[in-house]
Amino acid sequence: MEKKSLAEVIANQTRRALWEVKNVIDCVPDELWDKAYCEMPCWKHIYHMLHSLDLWYINPRDKDYTEPDIHEKDLNNLDAFSCRCLSREEISSYFLAVEKKIETYVSRLSDEELSTKPQDCEYDRFTLILAQFRHLHSHMGMIMGFIIADTGLWPRVLGLEKPFPVGEYDKYF
Repeated sequence: MEKKSLAEVIANQTRRALWEVKNVIDCVPDELWDKAYCEMPCWKHIYHMLHSLDLWYINPRDKDYTEPDIHEKDLNNLDAFSCRCLSREEISSYFLAVEKKIETYVSRLSDEELSTKPQDCEYDRFTLILAQFRHLHSHMGMIMGFIIADTGLWPRVLGLEKPFPVGEYDKYF
């Protein structure tokens, strides 16, 4: 097995995780999109997960960070009711923006930078990335659980070794 830098491993695992996020979002049937889980609609769980990636993966203290156009106060907060409802198209568009931002970031990341802190941030880059993987997969597991419990279908994941599907593929195992 070829030895890779830590930054290359992070970039690869990030691409794999983002593919899985997209697949899980695509696996949510329309009838579950607005269904409440823990008193919040499924789409809000997805938005919370994406918003955290958007804000925390790179630098949660970035003074130039701007909320997405679809955001309103507490839309990302799973403890606060929101009047706004997000459509599948809005979530999909936001996912693509987050994916592009994060993939650009990890493609330029070096091993040396992993132990450094982004500007105005108390955490180093490696800690932010690792924390977001933990947060992301907690929420991915919950969303997958919603899907499995309501449909009996298990969304496909890549794991460490499976190749990325090319062309048409079955979203479920």
